[in-house]
This record gives sequence, C-alpha cells and structure tokens, in this order.
Amino acid sequence: MSTVAEQLRAAREAKNLTVEQVADMTKLRTDHVRALEEGRFNVFSATIYIRGSVKAYAKSLKLDEKVLLAALTEELGRTEKFSEPPPLTDQKKNFVDHAAMVVAKLNWKVGFAGVAIIVIAVVAGFSLLAWKHHQKSDPLKNLPPAVYSPANSGDTLPLPKK
Repeated sequence: MSTVAEQLRAAREAKNLTVEQVADMTKLRTDHVRALEEGRFNVFSATIYIRGSVKAYAKSLKLDEKVLLAALTEELGRTEKFSEPPPLTDQKKNFVDHAAMVVAKLNWKVGFAGVAIIVIAVVAGFSLLAWKHHQKSDPLKNLPPAVYSPANSGDTLPLPKK
C-alpha cells in the first residue's frame, strides 16, 4: 500500500496541478505541500498541523479524508517524534494533578443525584425521630386530676334557658 505522501502526490499529478496551485487551493505554504508529498512530517511542529494539512489537501483534491487520516495515524505512530503527544509542561505530576484528573472524570449528574438521595434520607430520618419523640411526650401526661367547681356555688348544674 502506498504512503500518504505518495497518494497525495499521485492525486495532484492525476489532476495536472502544480504544487503552487494546490497551495493556493488549500491556503497551505508551498514548502508544507512539498513536505507532505515527500513524507517529511518533521517540518511540522505538532501532529495536529500535519492532520489538518493532510485533511485540507485531501479535501481540495476530493480524496477520501477518513482513509487518508487513518493511514496517516498509522504512519505517524511509527515515527519517534509523533508517536505520542508532547507533554504540555516539563513538571512531574503530583498528587493534586492526579486528584484533579479523578474529579474531572466524575459524572456530576450521578454525583449530585447521589448526594440528593443521601440528603433526603437524612432529612427523612431526622423527621421520623422528631415525630417519634413528639409521640412520646404527651403534654397532658403531667397534669394533676381535674376537680369540678361550679361557677355559681350551687349543688346542681345550671339549666339551659328556654
């Protein structure tokens, strides 16, 4: 199977286009177009620029971008410079970095739902305890026995008026 560089060059030559014409069509620099056709990917500083340039090149020549990008990924995986993404900093990762990664990977919707369920359970438990405590404390329990004393010092109850 031919390399990405060979496929790009063959497609350009099949359409009778010059490197300058492809550079104008894709808005890429001519030296980058030549580097892509020669497979010199080390001209580019990062993989993202290579992938974007190959995608623009393939789109302008009406080639299958997905197939070319898949082949490009395979080719770049065999190179030393582009096999892994470059580190963003030279510092070593510490505990805070690892903790931040774990927190970033959490599904907050599930976490909030779990916290809400726990809060509801705690509120329900305290409500149940308060209700049971209220049931045990009868306000009439400590009252002395009631004694009837009539309002008009007679021995009988007053009769209703007609």
